[in-house]
Amino acid sequence: MFPVWRNLNLTRAAAICFSLPPPPALAPCRSRTGGCLNPDGRSSGSRYNVPPSAEFVARVSGIPTMAKLPYRETADGLDAAFIGVPIDTGTSNRPGARFGPRQIRVESAMLRAYNSGTRAAPYESLVVADIGDVNVNVYDLKDTCKRIREAYRKILATGCIPLTMGGDHTIAYPILQAVAEKHGPVGLVHVDAHADTSDVVLGEKIGHGTPFRRCVEEGLLDCQRVVQIGLRGSGYSADSYEWSREQGFRVVQVEECWFKSLAPLMSEVRAQMGSGPVYISFDIDALDPGFAPGTGTPEIAGLTPIQGVEIIRGCRGLNLVGCDLVEVSPPYDPTGNTALTGANLLFEMLCVLPKMKYY
Repeated sequence: MFPVWRNLNLTRAAAICFSLPPPPALAPCRSRTGGCLNPDGRSSGSRYNVPPSAEFVARVSGIPTMAKLPYRETADGLDAAFIGVPIDTGTSNRPGARFGPRQIRVESAMLRAYNSGTRAAPYESLVVADIGDVNVNVYDLKDTCKRIREAYRKILATGCIPLTMGGDHTIAYPILQAVAEKHGPVGLVHVDAHADTSDVVLGEKIGHGTPFRRCVEEGLLDCQRVVQIGLRGSGYSADSYEWSREQGFRVVQVEECWFKSLAPLMSEVRAQMGSGPVYISFDIDALDPGFAPGTGTPEIAGLTPIQGVEIIRGCRGLNLVGCDLVEVSPPYDPTGNTALTGANLLFEMLCVLPKMKYY
C-alpha cells in the first residue's frame, strides 16, 4: 500500500476500498451498488484488491496507478495484473507511445468497480493490482525485447494474466514469446488499422510493423485461430493482407465493419477461437482518429469506440491468457481522450477474463 494512505482520515467505506483493515466496532460494508465490496471476499488464497470509490476519495488524490488499484512489485498472488511497457523505439512515424502507460493510468481514475453494461464484478472475481512498468532500455530495442520477454516469463510463471499498457506494438512480439512458452501456440484477436506483418523495414526485422510476422516464423501463433479486425489505409501493394490470408488468418477489413454492430462477427470469432488459449492485442489506431487522435500512425475511416467495446465484450467466454492495449501517444491528444479510451478498453478486457463474476 502507498504510505500516504496512512495519513488520510479514512471513513469505514474508504478503508475497505483501499483494502485496509476496517475499524472493528463497525459492521462490514457489503454493498454491491455503493463504492465497497465484501471485505471478506477471497480469491487465489488472497483478499481482493478494491479501488477506492470516488464517493469517498477524490479522483484527483493519490498516486495514479491503473484504476487506482494497489501497487505491487511482483505478480505473486495475483490473478491478473496491469503492467506498463513504456517504449516507442519501434515506431515508424509519430513517437510518444513511451508516455502511454503513464497517461492511461492518469485517465483511469474515472473507472469504477463494476461494468454497468455487462454487470461484471472484476474485483469480486479476481485479485488484481498494478505491478508497474518493465524496465525498458530506450536506447536499444533488441535489449528492450529481451527485458520484456524475461519480465513476462516471471509474470506468467505465477499464473497471473497480464493486461499490458503500451508502448508501441513491437512489445507484442516478446510478450507472445513468453506467452507461447507457457501455453503453446495461441489464438490471436488482433484489432488494428495495420496488419503488422511486414518482414523488413529500413533494414530492420524488429519494429512495430513486424511483430506478427516474427510470431508466425517462431510458431507462437495458432494461425487458424488468428483474426485481424479493422485493417485499412493505403498499402505498399494492391493486396496488403495477402500474406496474412496465406498463413490462415481471418482478415476483416474495416469496410466490412462500417455502419454495423460487430456482435455477429464476434460470434463467429468465438467459434474460430474455440477452447484454446487466446491473446488480445488492441492497437488504439484501430479506432478512427476522430475518436483517438493520440497515436503514431493514424488512418481515417476506422472503427468506433462502440465497435471496439463490442469486440472485447465478444471475447467473453474465451480462454484468455493475456491482453494488450498499445500505441497511445499522449502528446498528440492534449484532451487525454485517447488515453481515457485506452483505459476503458483495458477495463473491458479485465471484465472478460476467465472466472469473471456477473450480476
